[in-house]
Amino acid sequence: MSPRRYVIAALLASATLAAPAAADTLRDALVSAYETNPNLTAAREGQRAVNEGVPLAKANGRPDVAIQPTYVENIMQDGGASVTQARGISVNGQISAPIYAGGGIRNAVRAAENRVEAGFASLRGTESAIFSAVVAAYMDVIRDEAIVELNRAQVGVLSVNLEATRDRFEIGDLTRTDVAQSEARLALQTSSLESARANLIRSKEIYIQLVGREPGQLEAPPPLPNLPETPDAAVDVALDSNPDLIAARENREAAGFDRRAANAARLPTISVFTSPSYSNALGSISSNIPGFQADNSSFTAQAGVRATVPLYQGGQPAAQIRQAQARLGQAQELEIAAEREAIAQTRAAYASWRASQDVITASERAVSANALSLEGTRAENSVGNRTILDILNAEQELLNAQVQLVTARRNAYVAGFTLLAAMGRAEARDLGLEGGVLYDPVADYEKVDNAWNDWSSQPDPTVKSTRTVDTPAQKAEIEPLPDNVRK
Repeated sequence: MSPRRYVIAALLASATLAAPAAADTLRDALVSAYETNPNLTAAREGQRAVNEGVPLAKANGRPDVAIQPTYVENIMQDGGASVTQARGISVNGQISAPIYAGGGIRNAVRAAENRVEAGFASLRGTESAIFSAVVAAYMDVIRDEAIVELNRAQVGVLSVNLEATRDRFEIGDLTRTDVAQSEARLALQTSSLESARANLIRSKEIYIQLVGREPGQLEAPPPLPNLPETPDAAVDVALDSNPDLIAARENREAAGFDRRAANAARLPTISVFTSPSYSNALGSISSNIPGFQADNSSFTAQAGVRATVPLYQGGQPAAQIRQAQARLGQAQELEIAAEREAIAQTRAAYASWRASQDVITASERAVSANALSLEGTRAENSVGNRTILDILNAEQELLNAQVQLVTARRNAYVAGFTLLAAMGRAEARDLGLEGGVLYDPVADYEKVDNAWNDWSSQPDPTVKSTRTVDTPAQKAEIEPLPDNVRK
């Protein structure tokens, strides 16, 4: 193998072979995003808010207790009154509890519980979407680093070619046209190198945005587990496990309970109540009636059953029912839309993954063939059967094949991970991120499910995500170009 082919092999291997032990791994990036990505931590806080819908709905079925203390100063009284009271206090209480609400409370609770389940699924979807973005950013950095190195190596090769062409021109072996062709190709390759550097910087900045820290030397990712054999097998899994589809199903169930709860607006309600009342004049009652003795305090209490039968509410119940019906219809259609999207995403990701595998195979053959073609073209040029332009074209074709191979490897991995995400198999537990404490949304929900204390509280939230304002602007450092390239 020629020295140039050794260089080619080394550059291509840098996109797939493991880096030194100190390198960052894909797992490191995913763990960092799992713990500090603001979109994911915000989604968890949003889920906690959704959880509170259940105790809010249950509160409507619990007793309601209130007291109303009052203090009164009578600053003006009728002078002809035989009994006067200067001041007084009173305490009125009200205890009531619903015993029948037309099914509205029960169905509202069940709707809230379904929305919690939908929130769990949506949180899974957010997690897998962020992980998919992290994987893409990780692979983009690896790809773009390899492309920068390939372009840098090509600039070096073209620089050597240009120097040799100029030397041969000086001795009359080549024409000025040959020199101009070499100069033009080197200038174009230099511009391609600068574009590759810009792409690498962009990929690094996106990586920082998602992961929360700048990339180090990235290690090759591990093989993806449990990829399906056929698109139909992938779709079967997605129909059961795709988080967006599960969320749509739960939202449709919740809308059905909302529809039933809306009927309660025009049905009777029954509640039990008691109303104790205490008053005290604080010894301020006086009278001009001889022998009058005032009772300065009193206590009364009532208890009973109250029924409320709606007769006419301005058409509000009918409007609420129609609104709930429309939202149920909307949820039903959105469930089908989510199903369509899950099927399309799964099949498309499967096709992209398989196509990328084929592109990798073809590109590997193309790299090998183009490397051999370049060697032959140079040998033929040395005996006058090939022109300098032929060499330049052969070098460009080899570079194009190398870039295509690096890109295909990136695309294959990203498409494979996207396929797992569409199947609902790209979340923290699926990816073995149990190195730390994983967030448990069910545990958060169980803390508030049956909460009844008005005075229970928890600390205000603190920021969990990390800021990136202190990270330096990324660079794509390369060695300085030779002096002859700058001319």
